[in-house]
Amino acid sequence: QVQLVESGGGSVQAGESLRLSCVASGYSQCMGWFRQAPGKGREGVASISTGGAKSYYADSVTGRFTISQDSAKNSLFLHMNSLKPEDTGMYYCAAGLCRWQSGKLILEESDYNSWGQGTQVTVSS
Repeated sequence: QVQLVESGGGSVQAGESLRLSCVASGYSQCMGWFRQAPGKGREGVASISTGGAKSYYADSVTGRFTISQDSAKNSLFLHMNSLKPEDTGMYYCAAGLCRWQSGKLILEESDYNSWGQGTQVTVSS
């Protein structure tokens, strides 16, 4: 397992932007972002294969969020634009294995075995 430390959360108004960062202690095949809203289960937001060749986005964030990484620094980022109140939640960085379906990267929580402590994102209307 790798150690993961997130940062960059905060409170913003709807329509504003935030960038989340995650620093990993080592290599993993894939890295991803998950979030959990109050009273709800954890959902996958985005993932990226190490090297950045492939990425996955949940439908709810496609076109607004961008996942990227700096492999040399073992760092992962989530650029969040046009934030909505429904984006509110605890965001977790995760590291694990990549899963492919019909040549496309997909995101399954069970493939990730290393988790950060989470960073809170609050979007008010």
